[in-house]
Amino acid sequence: MGAAGRSMTTAQRADRQQRGGVGLLVLRRSCSYVCVAAVGFLLLVGVCLLYLPDPLALEPSFAEDSSEVTLLIWTHPFGRYRKLPDCFELFQIGGCTLTDEGSAYPRADAVIIHHRDVATGAADLPPEPRPRAQKWIWMNYESPTHTHRLWLFEDYFNLTMTYRTDSDIFLPYGYLVHRERGTKGLQNRFAQPLRAPSRSHLLRPRLLAWVISNWSESHARVSLYYQLRRYVQVDVFGRSGRPVPDDSGGGSVVRLVGRYQFYLALENSQHTDYITEKLWNAVQAGAVPVVLGPSRQNYERFLPPEAFIHVDDFSTVRGLARYLLMLRHNPAQLRRHLDWRGSYSVYQPSFWAHHYCTACRAVRRTRGRTDVVQDLTRWFHS
Repeated sequence: MGAAGRSMTTAQRADRQQRGGVGLLVLRRSCSYVCVAAVGFLLLVGVCLLYLPDPLALEPSFAEDSSEVTLLIWTHPFGRYRKLPDCFELFQIGGCTLTDEGSAYPRADAVIIHHRDVATGAADLPPEPRPRAQKWIWMNYESPTHTHRLWLFEDYFNLTMTYRTDSDIFLPYGYLVHRERGTKGLQNRFAQPLRAPSRSHLLRPRLLAWVISNWSESHARVSLYYQLRRYVQVDVFGRSGRPVPDDSGGGSVVRLVGRYQFYLALENSQHTDYITEKLWNAVQAGAVPVVLGPSRQNYERFLPPEAFIHVDDFSTVRGLARYLLMLRHNPAQLRRHLDWRGSYSVYQPSFWAHHYCTACRAVRRTRGRTDVVQDLTRWFHS
């Protein structure tokens, strides 16, 4: 569902609010023919999105509005202060002034508002009336299951920024860069080249790892783990298992996973495009990810089909376990899941510098447009 299909004019918004606004849209379990059509369209687009292009779109900035924009970071996400980046120095995105000073609100061209902070009451929305032509950007990297009180924020925002491919500003948790088609320079500066499998890679000493910090008995991934451990050894690390070895200097999870042939990249909930760093840590570490999340077709928007093992490919957990054990003892078969790596690099945007600069570029490109996102709840839960 594109931005045009989810927006209305500011005048319509004011009229709608005067009539009392809109309650929670109860559309989680049913979908209109419009939603069905949209899903079908997205699946079609998914074929074209395979090996996603760089969302930062790092072409020269002269193609954009040449005037400066000021982007106000309303709150540092989760209350954790981070120094604001220099977008030109990092990404050659010019014309962007980032600030976290509330006094800049009257002159800001756009305001990034992190959903969790306003939904929990840690911060209020900016005051109304907003300055003329100012955009409010809804930024959220949680799944719909963990995005609470969304209905309270209908008809406030002008742009969406999430991991979803149909966001107004799209930046996922990670993506692949094809080495032959990739842009030289900046993209190579940040992307991590992936190595084709060597013999030692195929014969790693340990089978299967899982790093988890948020353990809930209600999660499908915990149920899967209980079943899987009946058939194979699963080494569990994190808050609910053994501590992740502290190798110092960051990247400890990737180094840990690099000792294993397989890694459980299990999401806490299953939603469109919700594919987090769990997958990309496994890819970077050279372990074959065993995934639980959205559908296989959804994962194939981001990865070659052989690059992962989807739990839905098996009718039983026992069948999944038998397949992992078969691969462990058949390096030639295991190689099928790893040979693709020699043609790609992986890029994992760091939170939140890349997000702010990507948003700033989008604001420059949409200068003068103040349409309001319509039906935010329905869209995000679709």
